[in-house]
Amino acid sequence: MRNVVKVRIYPTQVQKERFSQSFGCARWWWNRALNLNNQTYKATGKGLSRQGYNDLLPALKIEFPWLKDCYSQVLQSVSLNLSRAFINFFEERAKYPNFKSKHGKQSIQYPQSVKLLAAAIKLPKRMF
Repeated sequence: MRNVVKVRIYPTQVQKERFSQSFGCARWWWNRALNLNNQTYKATGKGLSRQGYNDLLPALKIEFPWLKDCYSQVLQSVSLNLSRAFINFFEERAKYPNFKSKHGKQSIQYPQSVKLLAAAIKLPKRMF
């Protein structure tokens, strides 16, 4: 069974900057993976799988060192969400995935290592 908790937080200025960096990394990876998927589909007639996206991440973290600042499972959840978006598109439950914009709603997922304390939330990876 999955436990999901939706909470409102009031981060400090440093925490806001770190969240903004994580949002930016996740958005960048979504847009890059979507573009790569489009190019691969045009070239071969097949898109990439979730594992195909995740296999690209280690090389990208070497090429773009700022990606290391983002928790790895956040980027992996972006890969999962994008592959799920394509599955939903091909099964005619959703529209074709769009590129993400900096403006509007921003979200990321922490699938593991989050602890809900009495007056705080503990997030992984030197986040705070």
